[in-house]
Amino acid sequence: MNLQLTPNEINTVHELLKDYTPADKAVDAIARHKGNLESSFEELWINKNGETPTAPKKSLWQTTSDVLREELCGDDGFRARLSEYTKSPENAVLLTAVIGYVLASTGLPIDPSIATIFVLYILKIGLNIYCEYTEQEISELANPS
Repeated sequence: MNLQLTPNEINTVHELLKDYTPADKAVDAIARHKGNLESSFEELWINKNGETPTAPKKSLWQTTSDVLREELCGDDGFRARLSEYTKSPENAVLLTAVIGYVLASTGLPIDPSIATIFVLYILKIGLNIYCEYTEQEISELANPS
């Protein structure tokens, strides 16, 4: 499931996160990739960690999504912060709190720009879809009928 932010969404994210320095790389990558979250993620990952091995069974995006799903979907604190932000989407502090929560609560060595991409992805599709539908999508890819 490869989603893109619209030009209006990109502008909104840029405005909301302009004072949150850790998100600068993410916002710039999203703009360069015309809102494509997966290709923005891949660029940031390669810039931070170098090239990934060729021909993996699952993409790095899918693997990262799987790991974050395990960490976040059952986390009531994450759900609460995400819910607070969705009630006031103009509040930059609430959005940065969601990103910060991902960084602090998962204990994963994830770059803030990559966390930003995934938070925007989850916001775009919705937490319930992220936690249920994308898990089913990954299972279908692993076990084709």
